[in-house]
Amino acid sequence: MLSNQAGDEKRKSLHGHWSSRMAFVLAVTGSAVGLGNIWKFPYIAGQNGGGAFVLVYLVCVVVIGMPVMMSEILIGRRGRRNPVATMELLGKEEGHSGKWRLVGSLGVLAGILILSYYSVIAGWTLAYIVKSASGVFAGASAEAVEAQFNSFVGDWRLIGLCHTVFMALAVFVVARGVERGLEQAVRFMVPALLFLMIVLLVYSMNSGYFGEGVAFMFTPDFDKLTWNSVLAALGQAFFTLSIGMGAIMAYGAYLPEETSITGSSAAVVIADTSIAILAGLAIFPLVFANNLDPADGPGLVFDTLPLAFGQMAGGVFFSTIFFVLLSFAAWTSAIGLMEPAVAWIVERFSKTRAQATVMIGFTIWFIGWGSVLSFNVLSDVTFLAGTIFDNVDYLTSNIMLPLGGLLIVIFAGWVMARNSTADELHSSGSLFKAWRVLARFVAPVGILLVLINAVL
Repeated sequence: MLSNQAGDEKRKSLHGHWSSRMAFVLAVTGSAVGLGNIWKFPYIAGQNGGGAFVLVYLVCVVVIGMPVMMSEILIGRRGRRNPVATMELLGKEEGHSGKWRLVGSLGVLAGILILSYYSVIAGWTLAYIVKSASGVFAGASAEAVEAQFNSFVGDWRLIGLCHTVFMALAVFVVARGVERGLEQAVRFMVPALLFLMIVLLVYSMNSGYFGEGVAFMFTPDFDKLTWNSVLAALGQAFFTLSIGMGAIMAYGAYLPEETSITGSSAAVVIADTSIAILAGLAIFPLVFANNLDPADGPGLVFDTLPLAFGQMAGGVFFSTIFFVLLSFAAWTSAIGLMEPAVAWIVERFSKTRAQATVMIGFTIWFIGWGSVLSFNVLSDVTFLAGTIFDNVDYLTSNIMLPLGGLLIVIFAGWVMARNSTADELHSSGSLFKAWRVLARFVAPVGILLVLINAVL
């Protein structure tokens, strides 16, 4: 059934719109580029053999990540409402059930839960800016760096304070609205993030081990590639693009009608993937220069890299630059995670944007204390996947995001009329046909594999 085209032409976002295609690309790139690119991607690549993993990751980004992103943007622009209202509205317009709003609700809830623990880790990056700038890591031994980290996460008051400061920064930006808040922030922070990354990359190129880092990143060793590595690449591609959590749908609602979704999505995917690759190229040479382990896991950023910077000339300055970079990346992602819930509160309960942002910010801050205490006071309280932090991370990253992405791509590919999606994508030619095949068949199968692996 065709949707009401007249209604679509008159439908406007209640929250304003992006002033240009570039503003939208920067905003979505800012939401997508976060700790997943700079903190998580390098160590997952390190754990899965480097080059072969990177190759599989790139394929997953193109054939699964991009079709899902395009689906989420086109749904958002079609509905012009918060994710919950958009899914309900379009479900009815396309001749189906308004219960599709549950998919929007899943995304909003996922964003809240993800930011509740993401804010805690992001708070660590703020603390490590101060630690780096004060020279704590200069010449420090591996034992001293590890002791610093253990002492830090063991102090619930300190990491709680960092969590509070980071959430206040996110609330400040989101409360200012689309153009005065979100757009102004990303216009500064995304270019700044890229600049800092390039500075760090140049520093890494002069480490004497840049060749080893390049070889590790781009020389495929398929003997090290396991089925779990493939699933990890698929999951990372999904997580790093911020799809399935409502942020991209909310941002799509503010996208001008004349802007190409295909071109914008391609620009975001290229930018996001490039920053992940640059992060690896900046980090691995420093790891090899200090005879450290590239498969050091989550500790790569907070244990291994401070040790590496501490042994190098100019390490205090560049360590500080690195953690500023991480903080910017986390900040731009956080405002994207908050936006769907804030838009929902504004529309559903007729609150002002400032009121809605404070309400959602406080809720996320409060939930986040479960993760704060997971590293100290409640570290011995474990169930299912581990601590409270471990469970929230597992539930959102392994279950909620893939499930949300699966339902979104099914809705765009199977529920929405062909004419509706062609209208939003401004095409019915070969690019549209390619998207339709990927969205209807390839992406759902890939996402199902991630879900099955997570459950089993």
